[in-house]
Amino acid sequence: MVPLHPQPVPGDSNRLRWIIRAGTLGFAGEVARVPSALATLLADGTLAEVVVEPSAVVTRVGEGCTWAAVGCRVRTALHAALADPAGWIPNAATDPDAALLRLAQRLVETVIDPYARSHGGSVTVVDVSADVVTVRLGGSCSGCTAAQWSILDRLTRELRRHHASARAVGALR
Repeated sequence: MVPLHPQPVPGDSNRLRWIIRAGTLGFAGEVARVPSALATLLADGTLAEVVVEPSAVVTRVGEGCTWAAVGCRVRTALHAALADPAGWIPNAATDPDAALLRLAQRLVETVIDPYARSHGGSVTVVDVSADVVTVRLGGSCSGCTAAQWSILDRLTRELRRHHASARAVGALR
């Protein structure tokens, strides 16, 4: 059984991020098809959306549903669906850099930028292309020699932990 840990999505009580081992499904982005256990919940309106991230499956409950009422059913369906990785079919139109961009933005917002702000600086994701994340260092981080290891190396490690194909982080100053 694949380990599964629910995590709230800040600012959106209808979404849950179900943390899984990075690379479990082999892709990230919107799905064209999911295994039958989840497909049933999408078809009956229990779930309105399922999106794969490098180390999570993000689900949104359907109209009129609450996590308190359907959370156990969703967890059970996710466990069954994750046991069938071949049943997950990515949307062919999904941009591979889009998932890395979402991950980089989330990590910068929740981990990296709060640290930078505590030192009078800031970090903003500017672009993602070919598995390379570009950020802008502002405030006291701009021009700081320590930013390479305190900000950029830390972000690179975190990205690679969640997204195996992340190659590098570069900075605009």
